[in-house]
Amino acid sequence: MHDNERSPLDNPEPDGRSRREVLRTAGATGAGLGFIALGSSSTAQAAETSDAGGSGAAEATTAAAPARQGDTMIGVPFERRSTVRVGIVGLGNRGGSMIDLFLAIQGVRVVALCDPVKEKTAKAAAKVTAAGQPAPAIYAKGDHDFENLCKRGDIDFVYVATPWDWHFEMAKTAMLNGKHVGVECPISLQLDQLWELVNLSERTRRHCMQLENCCYGRNEMRVLRMAHAGKFGELLHGAGAYNHDLRGLMFDPDYYEGPWRRLWHTRLRGDLYPNHGFGPVANYMDVNRGDRVTHISSFGTPSLGLAEYRAANMPKGDPSWKESYIESDRTISLVQTAKGRVIRLEHDVSTPHPYSRINQLGGTKGVFEDYPERIYIEPDHTDDAWGDFAKYADWDHWLWKEHSNPPGGHGGMDYIMVFRLMQTMRLGLVPDFDVYDAATWTSPVPLSHLSIKAKGAPQQIPDFTRGGWRKARGGVDSEKPSEA
Repeated sequence: MHDNERSPLDNPEPDGRSRREVLRTAGATGAGLGFIALGSSSTAQAAETSDAGGSGAAEATTAAAPARQGDTMIGVPFERRSTVRVGIVGLGNRGGSMIDLFLAIQGVRVVALCDPVKEKTAKAAAKVTAAGQPAPAIYAKGDHDFENLCKRGDIDFVYVATPWDWHFEMAKTAMLNGKHVGVECPISLQLDQLWELVNLSERTRRHCMQLENCCYGRNEMRVLRMAHAGKFGELLHGAGAYNHDLRGLMFDPDYYEGPWRRLWHTRLRGDLYPNHGFGPVANYMDVNRGDRVTHISSFGTPSLGLAEYRAANMPKGDPSWKESYIESDRTISLVQTAKGRVIRLEHDVSTPHPYSRINQLGGTKGVFEDYPERIYIEPDHTDDAWGDFAKYADWDHWLWKEHSNPPGGHGGMDYIMVFRLMQTMRLGLVPDFDVYDAATWTSPVPLSHLSIKAKGAPQQIPDFTRGGWRKARGGVDSEKPSEA
């Protein structure tokens, strides 16, 4: 999700310009943002020569992948431990609420907190002691004090909930200091940085995870189990989205502690936030676990929504009037897999509409669609009449059967995600998703930008697993472990 921490973009560069000014200039051309990195070139020609099995685009991307710097992290379990010691970086909207969930789980101790706003660290520290845990160490001495938190010898896992600009640097620092790390979405907005996180995870033997809470939604987990049981037949297509009207929040001077999220709309034209829609559908289709995504074609509408909102709601002297928005009000992307399946992704935070992640899955025996939830599968349904998804509650994942009324936000999915992650760490299990999933789910950010600039030309999605995707393996559709 998102957070309201201040952005590092106002920190000065050696030439006196702020990092915000440097990136605004770079964003106008796509230069300097790492988009033209290994495996990211335009692939219209490669896509035309690839078959449904992915033997063209898939192999071309694999050939372009950088050499391994360590063994794969696929199937690598955590070290078993009786208590998971957590450091939290970022205590705004997201981190300030997620700390409650870490404190609610047995066998988890919050050891250290970091945020440049001291009032936030004090408020969070009070929650820790109120939960009966020792007072945590506080790191509030500037934007880079997270580096000192990561150097501690008594932290097993670093949780990052800061503005997007910091995600890559914080994940990298955590791994280089021997810590497993989980990062809110998106884990990075540059393709070369995604590769660097993959390489670092393999080299340091530390897990680096995109904490995609929507993969743990009740509906998503129910559909996942039904898909794996063959209830939808052979899978053919799916769709996911982040369609959420954020205009008011992005122009609120306090909610995000500055304009950092809105400013990304001055730099990129593509899907800025694909993870919530992409992650669950990728799980349904066993992406990186027997199938993989090979290329993406994206299209974007004109960018009008934020400017119209600004004209209607912001005074003429507001700094936002200096901004020029290029981010498409709605992006629509089509992603193809090596098995020939198609995934549609959408992103729209700039126009008025009800919230929707779409969450659709279709196969040879029927289809599920969310927002509102409805299902049609044979032989259960006939005469083109939607069925009641609530009647399929027996297919709920064991996590939802065990925690039927979880605490926390987003309908309980946040708690389910944190509980399961901490459980895998305590019991020494393989995590439900890994750095390859993080890189894959986030890759549409830079690649959709490139595709839109190229008038929809397909862009290769790198094989971050370097061939490991061909082997079936477990994921979020897990078996309940023994606590012994």
